[in-house]
Amino acid sequence: MTVSLEQLRRCTVAVDLGAARTRVYLKRFGVIVDAPSAVAVNTRSGALIAVGAPAERMVGRTPEHIRVVRPVSNGTVVDIDMARRMLRALIGDRIRRAWRRKPMLRAAVCVPHDAEPLVQRAAVETLTGMGARRVELVDSLIAAAVGSGLPVEEPEATMIVMCGAASSHVAVLSLGSIVAAETVPVGGEIIDRAVIQHLRNQHELMLPHQAVHPLHLALSVAPPEQSEAEVYGRDVSTGLFRTVCVDTESVRAAIRPPLTAMVDAIRGVLRQCQPDLVADLADRGIMLVGGSALLPGLDSMLRQATGMPVHVAEQPAVCAVEGLGAMVEGRVRLLHRDPLSR
Repeated sequence: MTVSLEQLRRCTVAVDLGAARTRVYLKRFGVIVDAPSAVAVNTRSGALIAVGAPAERMVGRTPEHIRVVRPVSNGTVVDIDMARRMLRALIGDRIRRAWRRKPMLRAAVCVPHDAEPLVQRAAVETLTGMGARRVELVDSLIAAAVGSGLPVEEPEATMIVMCGAASSHVAVLSLGSIVAAETVPVGGEIIDRAVIQHLRNQHELMLPHQAVHPLHLALSVAPPEQSEAEVYGRDVSTGLFRTVCVDTESVRAAIRPPLTAMVDAIRGVLRQCQPDLVADLADRGIMLVGGSALLPGLDSMLRQATGMPVHVAEQPAVCAVEGLGAMVEGRVRLLHRDPLSR
């Protein structure tokens, strides 16, 4: 999955098919699509009912003949046909007009680190089915590092932790390449599931997924200011609506096990690196990107566990597509040096 910057500069569209959201960058226009990767389908007729945010709001609220589908899982296209239909509905007429004007359109797409050939092929077929004549594949870790402002082309180590919805990727980069990387099946959805399971076990409360986000906001408040948060849900035994006050410290303890797996992955990557690279990281620290990087307390926990500085990108959710867009626009210097002439 090696692609030159010269090839990327010929691309017109950059796509980031994330686990939870789909983002599209159009050359000279910026990000034109940032929507949930969800599609509501009528199972009787096969027609699309809603795409993006409207479809996501239907989760858990649809009748039997309507099904909410997620054609992208963990950055991998699992339903090519539905992914194409979703992209067509999300991009509207702007890119379609660009395709008509430029039949040899090229597109760039982010794919997960160490993606298998079938995963890469699914991403290529999704975009070629949309009209692209050539598709360039870019490692999502490199794109996110560029989008977060890290000097990945320099001979210095930079560490990035990409926190996605279903998994997290940890990598050390130098000279435009990945030196060491690990993937851990811990993401925002896994952490939300731990919170929901904790409330079910301790309070016999079944929490709707949408109610987890206000609880995240409560966790971001310092314990002396607010040690409890009010959440609502359905009682396990009676099935009736009920509201309880939850100790935020107990919720932090519930999400600690999955976060510990992320710390172990960071330590594993550091063990694979040369001492000189680790010395660079001791000063530069870790950059958190991805939609789950804003999880309250994640940066402080990693800082305490590793003893390294931890920074959160300015816009962690869009780092990958912004980095890919910077490559397409030609704002990134060459990652590889020219050979010495004799």
